[in-house]
Amino acid sequence: MSASPPPGLSDVLAAQKTLTGITRVTAVEGSRHLSRMVGAPVRLKCENLQRTGSFKLRGAYTRIANLGPAERARGVVAASAGNHAQGVALAAELLGVRSTVFMPAGAPLPKVAATREYGAEVRTHGQVVDETLAAAQEFAETTGAVLIHPFDHPDVVAGQGTLGLEILEQCPDVRTIVVGVGGGGLAAGVALAVKATRPDVRVVGVQAEGSAAYPPSLAAGRPVALPEVSTMADGMKVGRPGDVPFRIIADLVDEVRTVSEDELSRALLLCLERAKLVVEPAGASPVAALLSEPGAFAGGPVVAVLSGGNVDPVVLDRSLRHGMAAAGRYLSLRLRVPDRPGVLAGLLGELSVADANVLAVNHVRTDPGLGVSEAEVEVQLETQGPRHCAEVSRSLERAGYRVLG
Repeated sequence: MSASPPPGLSDVLAAQKTLTGITRVTAVEGSRHLSRMVGAPVRLKCENLQRTGSFKLRGAYTRIANLGPAERARGVVAASAGNHAQGVALAAELLGVRSTVFMPAGAPLPKVAATREYGAEVRTHGQVVDETLAAAQEFAETTGAVLIHPFDHPDVVAGQGTLGLEILEQCPDVRTIVVGVGGGGLAAGVALAVKATRPDVRVVGVQAEGSAAYPPSLAAGRPVALPEVSTMADGMKVGRPGDVPFRIIADLVDEVRTVSEDELSRALLLCLERAKLVVEPAGASPVAALLSEPGAFAGGPVVAVLSGGNVDPVVLDRSLRHGMAAAGRYLSLRLRVPDRPGVLAGLLGELSVADANVLAVNHVRTDPGLGVSEAEVEVQLETQGPRHCAEVSRSLERAGYRVLG
């Protein structure tokens, strides 16, 4: 891909015409909560409501639409854990092109099912996307099918750049755009479209700490592969930047920040509770960046791109529980109490008075570290936040309970 010339604004404008009537102009919604936190207007670009549930249709359709008749006749092949797979499958179906999609063994089942429903033949290979991509490349070489790369192609970048044009049209007063970064196709496209006409607009990329290949790559001046990647955000679980987007991001993106798993979980929870939007962890990464350091975005208005909403219900459940814990909404306490009838009931009564919801109780009476007349109780509580956690602990101590941690 490194020999491919980078796209320009004319390519993004051409992609916008190609996508007319195909993709939705997704809504931009204000967030009072984030605006108060940042100290400037914050708006959410709801690309999680795009067809197929993410921005990926933009690049996939643009790429396939630009193929010649002979290339289309050979079919297309792609590799993806979910979002790109669905984008390629629907784009190919709309254009009457046969598609084969390789997905890793651990790909979320809802994404696999949706890809099949959009008309693609799905093949499972490998445990991570890099292994899956190698299988797709081998398939392309042996069959002649055209590989539709998830981010490392000028047409894909140009297609993703149409989202940047929409932001400028919907929010002409925007000062900062925050966008998640995996391989870099979306961030590169948005930066390309925005900086060409509004160089004053700050573009900030966001990566998960466990798969942040861009900071070391930017420091080295070339794409650098990470030895391993680990994050709940499968949409940005990419170990090496793409050559095409890397050049654009290095030139045009103002900053690439990283966020922790805790911050991603809190952001996903905030999107659900405050914005009433289902967003996948990668799609919530811009919100995570705002939560992490709100003062860094005070020069608003700010647009945070919610790039996708295709989240496995199992991952959603785990992420929400993790987000509640990170936000201080869960409290785990160990207490040493006298081992006699009525003590546990009294403890639960104190917790009720403190307005803490008991989720689980573990009552230990036979540990060798306990005295003959002692018991240890571990309680899992749902609380109203960090302040309430502290109040619950203090109320138990005032009531005479020995809180161990």
